[in-house]
Amino acid sequence: MNRKRIAVIFGGASPEHDVSLQSALAVLRNLDAEKYEAVPVGITRDGEWYLYAGPYGALENDGWLRDAGLLTPVTVSLGRERGLLKLRNRAAEILTVDAAIPVLHGRNGEDGTVQGLLEVAGIPLAGCGVLASAVCMDKDRAHRLVSAAGVEVPRAVTFTRRELEGARRDIAELGLPVYVKPLRAGSSFGITRVTAAEELDGAIRAALKFDSAVTVEREVPGFEVGCAVLGTAELTLGRVDEVEVTTGFFGFDEKYSGRGSVIHMPARIPPETERRIQDTAVRIYRALGCSGFARVDMFLTPEGRVVFNEVNTIPGLTAHSRYPNMMKGAGITFTELLTRLIGDVLDE
Repeated sequence: MNRKRIAVIFGGASPEHDVSLQSALAVLRNLDAEKYEAVPVGITRDGEWYLYAGPYGALENDGWLRDAGLLTPVTVSLGRERGLLKLRNRAAEILTVDAAIPVLHGRNGEDGTVQGLLEVAGIPLAGCGVLASAVCMDKDRAHRLVSAAGVEVPRAVTFTRRELEGARRDIAELGLPVYVKPLRAGSSFGITRVTAAEELDGAIRAALKFDSAVTVEREVPGFEVGCAVLGTAELTLGRVDEVEVTTGFFGFDEKYSGRGSVIHMPARIPPETERRIQDTAVRIYRALGCSGFARVDMFLTPEGRVVFNEVNTIPGLTAHSRYPNMMKGAGITFTELLTRLIGDVLDE
């Protein structure tokens, strides 16, 4: 059987570069080697693209960059060869690929930009396309579309730096506590929970370090739940999980170190509540035009209301990440979910 050649794109010029390395390492180690030939493509923090020919374990801590002999500069071919251009000695050589999995998190990876590049090049893309990726990264626009689909969203005010003074009255009307967030960022970078009015300006400045616009959301009582979704036409749902935060909120450190939070999988909720959360996740996934896979995050209030939070179109895929664990709870191994993801785009 001829193996399909799959480009696994990792790294990126994003604050979430290190998380991407961990996710890509898990993908490379769990890809079915009998069906697929992995083509690791790394993007440095400065935006340089390289074909990497070394051991997968070196991805951690950017060790893959230490041996120049294992790196070949590449770019995406914008012809119709469906491949990468290997750049050597002022010459170019085409390396064709059957599909690509962008294992990139945050800006310039999860926001539709790389997806657009791959689509222009005619390379089949495993995961959400340009529009869904861009919309899901934009918290305000995602919330508007989901609200129009009949799902409750948090009260929020969104503004740019120039619009801040005019937005202050609307922000005050939200009350406290609120979460101040960059409009387009992931992994909780730049997010602050504000419980006192004097903390607000500092939180806005922190958010503006990561984006040119800010959204301020009224805190939703209760706790966060998530649902893994896999597929495009026909969907497979993972078990619902629950985030128990013991200190502060579910920020970057809590997400990736495990300190200050506990993930309960499955969530400690009745079966009928889990089904309702899964149904809501499907409605959100469809409303935002998602495809391939995504993790839908919501809040469950003490009264039992399900409130939308956000969609991660390239969820964390590390050994401890929520998405593969939710799928595992539904009886789907990491290798199987990757095979289904690739098969979805290749019509296998």
